Amino acid sequence: MNRELHVVGFRVGRETYGVPITSLHEIVRVPEITAVPDAPDYLEGVINLRGKIVSVMDLRKRFGDPQAVLTRQNRILVVEHSGKLAGLIVDSASEVLKIPAEDVEAPPSAFQEGGLNCVTGLGKVKGRLIVLLDMNKLLAPGSLQTAGATATGKTAKAEARGASVR
Repeated sequence: MNRELHVVGFRVGRETYGVPITSLHEIVRVPEITAVPDAPDYLEGVINLRGKIVSVMDLRKRFGDPQAVLTRQNRILVVEHSGKLAGLIVDSASEVLKIPAEDVEAPPSAFQEGGLNCVTGLGKVKGRLIVLLDMNKLLAPGSLQTAGATATGKTAKAEARGASVR
């Protein structure tokens, strides 16, 4: 039996990542985002998606790039996690990829030693590597908190962002 992994491919920076298509709810353009005080830097805030409040995380910032700037190509991947919706800001959503199971390798041990630990494997598609992400680890409540974050810095950021949107 030939098993394939179906993933939604998207770009963050120069890399292509993938999440299981079963966890994807929809892909939307980036609407106005309401800032939330005391949130970690990479948690942009919340959006109202047809009456549902969805928290939105910027994956560039989550992966350590503090210089993330939104453009017209940015999209929000709305994924389902533990029965709730969460939004992931990506540079662009590219395609649905079908990766044969034999073309997926376990992540190198260096990935496991890193802080994020959300890479489940590396898929090989047409000569390029797709970094496969584990939504449970990426969106786990413990991973969404940054130890030692100062409330004043986060509140000032939220107020500044809120002021620029008005």
